[in-house]
Amino acid sequence: MSSARVIAIFDIGKTNKKLFLFDEQYNIVWENNRVLNEKEDEDGDPCENLRALNNWVRESLIKSKKRTNFDICAINFSAYGASFVHVGENGEILTPLYNYLKPYPEKLKKQFYDQYGGELTFSMLTASPVLGSLNSGMQLYRIKNEKPEVFERIKYSLHLPQYLSWLHTGKAFSEISSIGCHTNLWNFSQQHYHEWVYREGVIDKFPPIQSAGTVHPAVPPAIKMSAPIFPDLIAGTGLHDSAAAMIPYLESFPDPFILISTGTWCISMNPFNTEPLTIAELKSDCLCYMTNKGQPMKSSRLFAGHDHEIQVGRLAVRFQKDNKYYQTVQYNTDIVKRLHTMQDIRTFNQSSPMVSASVFAQRDISIYNSFEEAYHRLIMDIMEQQLISTKLLLTHAIKRIFVDGGFGKNPVYMNLLAAAFPSIEVFSATINQASAIGAAMAIHPHWNRLPLPTDIVILKPYKPL
Repeated sequence: MSSARVIAIFDIGKTNKKLFLFDEQYNIVWENNRVLNEKEDEDGDPCENLRALNNWVRESLIKSKKRTNFDICAINFSAYGASFVHVGENGEILTPLYNYLKPYPEKLKKQFYDQYGGELTFSMLTASPVLGSLNSGMQLYRIKNEKPEVFERIKYSLHLPQYLSWLHTGKAFSEISSIGCHTNLWNFSQQHYHEWVYREGVIDKFPPIQSAGTVHPAVPPAIKMSAPIFPDLIAGTGLHDSAAAMIPYLESFPDPFILISTGTWCISMNPFNTEPLTIAELKSDCLCYMTNKGQPMKSSRLFAGHDHEIQVGRLAVRFQKDNKYYQTVQYNTDIVKRLHTMQDIRTFNQSSPMVSASVFAQRDISIYNSFEEAYHRLIMDIMEQQLISTKLLLTHAIKRIFVDGGFGKNPVYMNLLAAAFPSIEVFSATINQASAIGAAMAIHPHWNRLPLPTDIVILKPYKPL
């Protein structure tokens, strides 16, 4: 009996590290998960434990290969962005994998933006709001200025997905979805690196850009910590997880759509809107991601998942409910109508930025008769922000909005979203491990003998009630 052909995908999040084996129908046939504890960098700030990550990658791949009923013929990588691994001439790791939330020195930040045109002009060119360490290029600028001796020793600066690929192939490449994600590195209007990358000598640390659809043989890599060599195993170049997660939608739905990816952040993404960012959009926390094919993907962010978590905790205390009680709340049109007629005293600023909490944080929740009533008000307040945030990306061509993640399973949110966009079809979208599947799809022709599936996303429609 022949073994089933599968692809191995490492999906590396900030907290959860996952390895999946997908068969040719994109079913998960085996998985291995691990939560790795962070360590501290030289400043005492938390950072990825790169040694532990390397060990887990190696051990989990060995474990998967021991399953004789699977023939692993390819491997690829999806990982969080804004993260560089700096590699020396002999393959040594020169710095910690710094956390993208690491505080950035204000003096150095001011020096950078003063030198390169000011925050607003620079942000418009690079489609990158000013985010400190979350602009990964700024991490290299900091090393050059604070640790020039380390900067000189860097042979390659690899975003995390490409570092994982390098571990298995020994070949160093850059990849556009990692470069183009709020890094301060890419000039979107000219479609090449921003001039500061050349002026500061940072370009010398970047290997050539390669398409996310290319593969290389797994060969003895540059460092000893890598996985063992397997016959005929090929490896992709890796992708930024946001770009990877978009691939199943782009393959399944050719007509223009907006995807609202919900979690701690609610990120609205329009891969069909390639217009340059405006000043107003930047001030409303818009940015651009990049698809795996180098297409700008205008996006807007809302801190709604975090806001929801905080306010649900507040409601749970007030109404003496469990923190997960909100999951039982069903959409109630009568409650919505009643809340629309209530004359709340509003003391809040409705022009607050999208990254701030919704106005619900300033409401007196003692006026509500039940958890259900207060919860509807919370989601209505979040929806006021969601409407503004998503409209920033809207074009006349958009006929559908898909919602994945936590809010996609929330009937109150979904019904209110359908009411907010009555002329657009609204769907909750379910796809198991979208970023991992996207990484597998990116190199589909190299390992899969079947056509790409177009029914991999399960949709549930919502209409205004």
